[in-house]
Amino acid sequence: MALFEQISGDIQKAMKARDKVRLETLRNIKKVFLEAATAPGANGTVDDAQALKIIQKLVKQGEESAETYKQCNRPELAQGELDQVAVMKEYLPKPLSAEEIEKAVGDIIAQTGASSMKDMGRVMGMANKQMAGKADGKQIADIVRRLLAH
Repeated sequence: MALFEQISGDIQKAMKARDKVRLETLRNIKKVFLEAATAPGANGTVDDAQALKIIQKLVKQGEESAETYKQCNRPELAQGELDQVAVMKEYLPKPLSAEEIEKAVGDIIAQTGASSMKDMGRVMGMANKQMAGKADGKQIADIVRRLLAH
């Protein structure tokens, strides 16, 4: 089942369960999906890869908003954001551990024959494609830098 249909079905379940946080979060995700599908140049649909990127972006925005609310001494607003982030994270694949990322990056370096920092762009391109949705780009970049520096 495509992520778009899954979220649409879960909206109905949240309505029946009267789960306001879940309902609001899922409606927001669906709204962003629809905006992406109808954007100029879009083909009218959102595939799962696009959907995962959208959800990841929303999670990151929610976490940043929560941090801002905490700094402004508004813990109730921060908690609201974190509750929504928790719902969104249910739709993301399980993140890779640092060891798994390091192993995957090591394999990519071996495949490409990368030997220096000059090859970082090529390695990063492959790594981001392989681990999309499963690892943070900054964490991947840090591991690539460390492995290529040796």
